[in-house]
Amino acid sequence: AAIDLAGRNVLEAVQVSVNPKVIETPNISAVAKNGIEVIVKARVTVRANIERLVGGAGEETIIARVGEGIVTTVGSSSSHDEVLENPDSISRTVLEKGLDSGTAFEILSIDIADIDIGRNIGAKLQTDQAEADKKIAEAKAEERRAMAVAREQEMRAETQAMRARVVESEAEVPLAMAQALKEGKLGVMDYYNMRNVLADTDMRSSISKIVEDDKDKN
Repeated sequence: AAIDLAGRNVLEAVQVSVNPKVIETPNISAVAKNGIEVIVKARVTVRANIERLVGGAGEETIIARVGEGIVTTVGSSSSHDEVLENPDSISRTVLEKGLDSGTAFEILSIDIADIDIGRNIGAKLQTDQAEADKKIAEAKAEERRAMAVAREQEMRAETQAMRARVVESEAEVPLAMAQALKEGKLGVMDYYNMRNVLADTDMRSSISKIVEDDKDKN
């Protein structure tokens, strides 16, 4: 019967120490320096290390370390083509890292079972960045447009206020003239001369407006 020792099946461990076991990793996604995703699946051949059976890490640790090694190795490759041309380099590099340290296994070999090309992560990141930059530019443009509209409204309000002050001032002119006549500061002839000047000015303005309208029609 199998003996359980600190959560380990001793019989199974002895069998694995004699007949090595193959651990298959899930698909591991890594990205080369040129931004292309490489999806790798590996087979790790291990042998039980009886001396580290108690307290040594299990298969999950082996899979995690191999996955980390694959990601690091692919990530240091200049391009995905380099990985595809020489997949054994992944095995050699990962194997040299001593990933079985502190585990209940001794790694005998790491073989690449499958390798595929995934997404262009670099291009996607660039596209996402371009889209983000576009949204920022649009937001800034909208902000400038809103500020321009607000400024235009302010200018219109200011113009209306100025017109109101002009109308108010014009309304005070007759009162001031009447007061000047009453106090003798303005003679009757002065008053009529002023009226003639104002009438002449109005006539010139009317003629000028008629001429401008004729030019626009032609």
